[in-house]
Amino acid sequence: MGPDLDGAGTGLTGFGPGGAGPTGSQWYDAEAGPLVRPYAMTGGRTRPGPSNVRFDLIALVVVDTDGPGPDGEALLGPEHRVLLTLCRCETQSVAELAADADLPVGVVRVLLGDLLEAGYVKVRRPVPPAQLPDERILREVIEGLRAL
Repeated sequence: MGPDLDGAGTGLTGFGPGGAGPTGSQWYDAEAGPLVRPYAMTGGRTRPGPSNVRFDLIALVVVDTDGPGPDGEALLGPEHRVLLTLCRCETQSVAELAADADLPVGVVRVLLGDLLEAGYVKVRRPVPPAQLPDERILREVIEGLRAL
């Protein structure tokens, strides 16, 4: 007797007859449609690219105008294309991209690593706090403007 591939009698609802694949309710959400696991989007990777680039949540991502054109985008996955579309509208932080694309931040970091290495995007680091003006100076400027 072979293995029980359809889950009959076991209470498992994730597989159809003959082990044909996921058909149960755990793989489908009425509002969202078919569910895709985050590791499937990243190919099981948890870090962005071989260069191990670290994307801060507030790092700014812009489309590289010198990068590959739209012709090469056909080879990208749908999540990559969504991120590129969002970046074309305006410069966005990694956190904003994750929220707008409705993807986990870890997945967005891996996908941005792919886009960075392929030359589609550039990442600008946020301004370090040491380079920002002192709060006292800003208050004096505001008071000076009010005095005008």
